[in-house]
Amino acid sequence: MSAYKSDFLNVLAERGFIHQMSEPEALDARAKAGKITAYIGFDCTAASLHVGSLLPIMMLYWLQQTGHRPIALMGGGTTRVGDPSGKDESRRILTDAMIEQNLAGIRAIFSKFLKFEGAGGNAIMANNADWLNKLNYIDFLRDVGKHFSVNRMLAFDSVKMRLERQQELSFLEFNYMVLQAYDFVELNKRTGCILQMGGSDQWGNIVSGIDLGRRMTNAQLFALTSPLITTSSGAKMGKTAAGAVWLDANLVSPYDYWQYWRNTEDGDVARFLKLFTILPLDEIARLGALQGQDLNEAKKVLATEATALVHGRAAANEASETSRKTFEEGLFAGALPTVEIARAELERGIGVLTAFAEKTGLVSSNGDARRQVKAGGLKVNDVAVSGEKMMLTPKDLTTDGVIKLSLGRKKHVLLKPV
Repeated sequence: MSAYKSDFLNVLAERGFIHQMSEPEALDARAKAGKITAYIGFDCTAASLHVGSLLPIMMLYWLQQTGHRPIALMGGGTTRVGDPSGKDESRRILTDAMIEQNLAGIRAIFSKFLKFEGAGGNAIMANNADWLNKLNYIDFLRDVGKHFSVNRMLAFDSVKMRLERQQELSFLEFNYMVLQAYDFVELNKRTGCILQMGGSDQWGNIVSGIDLGRRMTNAQLFALTSPLITTSSGAKMGKTAAGAVWLDANLVSPYDYWQYWRNTEDGDVARFLKLFTILPLDEIARLGALQGQDLNEAKKVLATEATALVHGRAAANEASETSRKTFEEGLFAGALPTVEIARAELERGIGVLTAFAEKTGLVSSNGDARRQVKAGGLKVNDVAVSGEKMMLTPKDLTTDGVIKLSLGRKKHVLLKPV
């Protein structure tokens, strides 16, 4: 028997999206009775979103798929302040022009998951700069600030953690939760939005918005948070040795994105299929039950389905096929990441450590390259590098006119002279 009466909460619960919820029975009844509007806020601190933002995006996706209206709230205003949640230090302050540029990149990602107004859907892309940038400070203090207790704000985990670690918390950042609470009230007034969703670290901020809505307009608002996603080994989701796994193809290629999901730890496959693909649950149960070598097939399905959502089905299939050719047939494939080098430089000779560290970034430093050479982890054209003094020259070019550098079995880059 289902835990909830509404399709929306059932889907989120079955797929593992729910960590905490305020007044679950009342929210369930509202979602069952008719269309609800819910939002998640995204700050514009970078030119793209990364894998860490996928969970909230998928929550908005399922909200729309179950008949409701999602709002992706861009933090054009709050990005000027910075959210202290989970951070040990203040954010870099961005200019308005940088924020606008970041906004454009982020908007492009959302259109792959949500159908917006004007494109056959009802999703809304809002920007809190529309109301926050126009606020009069004295009026805001009088009308909104009076509802906040500093004692209570100091008790929130995001603030307490910074203070306990004796990390400075600026007055600017201390205001963040007030602004986020005000966003919720403003969206309720403008769109009838009754639910704010976010990661578990946002619980305190969201509850502040519920409280402010009750005090200012007597509105009944709701909170729903998702669990903080870590891998089975305890690593933070969306980070690799090479940095963040961005959703923009110009920052992380579809092939590298596919590989990121293909390298999922065994214990995470079923959970990630539920969270990061739209495959039916019975198919996920079948894939999640696979054991041993067969589990690699489930990882490939995860990689292809997750990549298709972000980069399209054609790019996902090409990445899958490139991987198959590279690993199963040992052939070169055009979609492998390629780094161009000057032909004259190759003719003079490029040290193997330089090639792996500086030219391709397959390893983080020359020292790292040396350690990999000793461990037999570096290969040139599928042959292990035997010594750190090896030089790459035109004689290493394959019939395809490239040199294939590999770190382990799964990371490859082609060096191409031009």
